[in-house]
Amino acid sequence: MASAFRNVIEFFAEIGLYDVVLPFLLVFTIVFAILEKTRVFGTETIDSKQYTKKNLNAITAFVIAFFVVASSKLVEIITTVSSYTVILLMLSVLFLLLVGSFMKEGEGGFLTGNWNYFFMLMMFVGIVLIFIYALGWWDAIWDFFRFETGGEVVGSVILIAIIVLFIWYIVKGESHTTITKKE
Repeated sequence: MASAFRNVIEFFAEIGLYDVVLPFLLVFTIVFAILEKTRVFGTETIDSKQYTKKNLNAITAFVIAFFVVASSKLVEIITTVSSYTVILLMLSVLFLLLVGSFMKEGEGGFLTGNWNYFFMLMMFVGIVLIFIYALGWWDAIWDFFRFETGGEVVGSVILIAIIVLFIWYIVKGESHTTITKKE
């Protein structure tokens, strides 16, 4: 027996709330916030105060959001990335809860020093993997790393990586300290 709330959710899905309205609002909000922050269209001065051109920012964000919603492939990518990113966020919160259960009150935080960077790197890698999966590139990349696309391609990529690392090591140089002359 379906509950009244389940029927409401199914009704929202039928009218396109999840496929049209929510992706539209998400893209509109993000694009509008970026345009407001970057002030791409400039500012106007009113009573010696600088204001962004909200009307231009809003209409641009509106049009971009409509273009995104018009493409079902983009909406599918946004939906997939959003859902997996929320799962990644929940996993990080649960991880922090587990770590926090072993900490004493007053101890230093868990995510200090190198652990902080390690955790940020893991979250970045997770988001990159989510995007790769959402774009449908997962199988091609997996086959590439399983050496099913041909040894020449994999060997070329490894050789280029080694050359780039070697050049970086040679060029990076040492840090210079300032030397002051005594007169």
